[in-house]
Amino acid sequence: MFEWITSPEAWVALATLTALEIVLGIDNIIFLSILVGRLPEHQRAFARTTGLALAMLTRLALLFSLTWVMSLTHPFMSPFG
Repeated sequence: MFEWITSPEAWVALATLTALEIVLGIDNIIFLSILVGRLPEHQRAFARTTGLALAMLTRLALLFSLTWVMSLTHPFMSPFG
């Protein structure tokens, strides 16, 4: 069950995913700050919170879907029948 702890490939994959999450998080913050800066003052806090929450939920959904795809053992679909 915990064989992955001693696997170097698992640690490299974890480090890669962590680095990607950090880069994408910084990208989201920059993008949202540009967009939120164009809104009226009274809408900025709500837009910032909503944008960051949706970005986090989307990223989690994509990570869970990646986990699901990696667990498949039989072909999910065949492109040519």
